[in-house]
Amino acid sequence: MNTPLVTPAPTKQRGITHGTSSSTLADVLERILDKGLVIAGDIKVKIADVELLTIQIRLLICSVDKAREMGIDWWTTSPYLNPKLAPATVQTEEINARIARLEAMQQAPVALETPAVPVMMEKPMN
Repeated sequence: MNTPLVTPAPTKQRGITHGTSSSTLADVLERILDKGLVIAGDIKVKIADVELLTIQIRLLICSVDKAREMGIDWWTTSPYLNPKLAPATVQTEEINARIARLEAMQQAPVALETPAVPVMMEKPMN
């Protein structure tokens, strides 16, 4: 008896599908800057229930536009970041005057003066 050889029908191979789409670094960065990212943490150093050091970390990462929407714009009013806002202090004026005096002294010729030292002469003994 001859039985015909039955070959199974070819099966389709399906690829693995993921529920999430992959994102590039640029996509992730754009989302972080658009929505914002807050990182907060506290570090405490204790020895025998005595707190020696506490560091509180608060980090906000977002775009300038998003920060302004949230009411954060300290960089526009900071004298350290905007020299036009730095107040002219008396100390700054004193330092500028001192620099001017030092520069004038450096440019002026230096006159060598010999200090007047009294000379004591002994009387001749007779």
